[in-house]
Amino acid sequence: MQNNREKRVPLRKCVGCGEMIGKKGAVRVVRDKDGNISVDPTGKKSGRGAYICNDANCLESARKGRKLERSFKCQIPAEIYDIIAKELTSDK
Repeated sequence: MQNNREKRVPLRKCVGCGEMIGKKGAVRVVRDKDGNISVDPTGKKSGRGAYICNDANCLESARKGRKLERSFKCQIPAEIYDIIAKELTSDK
Protein backbone atom coordinates (compact mmCIF):
# COMPACT_ATOMS: atom_id res chain seq x y z
CA MET A 1 0.00 0.00 0.00
CA GLN A 2 1.37 3.37 -1.01
CA ASN A 3 1.38 6.32 1.38
CA ASN A 4 0.31 9.52 -0.41
CA ARG A 5 0.84 11.85 2.52
CA GLU A 6 3.31 14.67 2.13
CA LYS A 7 6.27 14.61 4.45
CA ARG A 8 6.03 17.25 7.19
CA VAL A 9 8.82 19.78 7.50
CA PRO A 10 10.04 20.10 11.10
CA LEU A 11 9.59 23.67 12.34
CA ARG A 12 11.78 25.45 14.85
CA LYS A 13 11.41 28.87 16.50
CA CYS A 14 14.10 31.44 15.71
CA VAL A 15 15.51 33.00 18.89
CA GLY A 16 16.14 36.25 17.00
CA CYS A 17 12.77 37.05 15.43
CA GLY A 18 10.51 34.47 17.09
CA GLU A 19 9.15 33.15 13.79
CA MET A 20 8.63 29.47 13.07
CA ILE A 21 11.04 28.35 10.35
CA GLY A 22 11.94 25.10 8.66
CA LYS A 23 14.74 23.22 10.37
CA LYS A 24 16.80 23.25 7.16
CA GLY A 25 16.54 27.05 6.85
CA ALA A 26 18.19 27.74 10.19
CA VAL A 27 21.53 27.56 11.97
CA ARG A 28 21.54 25.39 15.10
CA VAL A 29 23.62 26.38 18.10
CA VAL A 30 24.19 23.70 20.75
CA ARG A 31 25.21 23.63 24.39
CA ASP A 32 26.47 20.17 25.32
CA LYS A 33 26.34 18.57 28.76
CA ASP A 34 29.79 19.98 29.59
CA GLY A 35 28.56 23.53 28.90
CA ASN A 36 30.45 24.01 25.62
CA ILE A 37 28.69 26.14 23.02
CA SER A 38 29.15 25.30 19.34
CA VAL A 39 27.50 25.64 15.94
CA ASP A 40 25.91 22.43 14.70
CA PRO A 41 25.79 22.40 10.90
CA THR A 42 24.50 18.80 10.80
CA GLY A 43 21.68 19.36 13.29
CA LYS A 44 22.47 16.06 15.01
CA LYS A 45 24.78 16.93 17.91
CA SER A 46 23.42 16.00 21.30
CA GLY A 47 22.59 18.75 23.75
CA ARG A 48 20.33 21.75 24.15
CA GLY A 49 19.76 23.47 20.82
CA ALA A 50 18.62 26.91 19.72
CA TYR A 51 17.92 28.02 16.15
CA ILE A 52 18.59 31.27 14.30
CA CYS A 53 17.22 32.18 10.84
CA ASN A 54 19.64 32.51 7.95
CA ASP A 55 19.35 36.28 8.36
CA ALA A 56 21.94 38.69 9.77
CA ASN A 57 19.16 40.80 11.33
CA CYS A 58 17.97 37.84 13.41
CA LEU A 59 21.51 37.19 14.60
CA GLU A 60 21.92 40.85 15.57
CA SER A 61 18.58 40.79 17.39
CA ALA A 62 19.59 37.64 19.28
CA ARG A 63 22.94 39.21 20.17
CA LYS A 64 21.51 42.54 21.37
CA GLY A 65 18.68 40.93 23.32
CA ARG A 66 21.01 38.28 24.80
CA LYS A 67 18.51 35.68 23.62
CA LEU A 68 21.01 32.83 23.24
CA GLU A 69 22.19 33.48 26.80
CA ARG A 70 18.60 33.18 27.94
CA SER A 71 18.05 29.98 25.96
CA PHE A 72 21.17 28.29 27.32
CA LYS A 73 21.19 29.94 30.76
CA CYS A 74 24.92 30.73 30.41
CA GLN A 75 27.30 33.30 28.95
CA ILE A 76 27.94 33.12 25.20
CA PRO A 77 31.45 34.13 24.07
CA ALA A 78 31.74 36.69 21.25
CA GLU A 79 33.60 34.06 19.18
CA ILE A 80 30.43 31.97 18.96
CA TYR A 81 28.53 34.92 17.45
CA ASP A 82 31.38 35.37 14.94
CA ILE A 83 31.20 31.68 13.99
CA ILE A 84 27.41 31.94 13.56
CA ALA A 85 27.87 35.02 11.34
CA LYS A 86 30.35 33.08 9.17
CA GLU A 87 27.90 30.18 8.95
CA LEU A 88 25.15 32.56 7.79
CA THR A 89 27.31 34.09 5.06
CA SER A 90 28.55 30.67 3.86
CA ASP A 91 24.97 29.42 3.32
CA LYS A 92 24.19 32.16 0.79
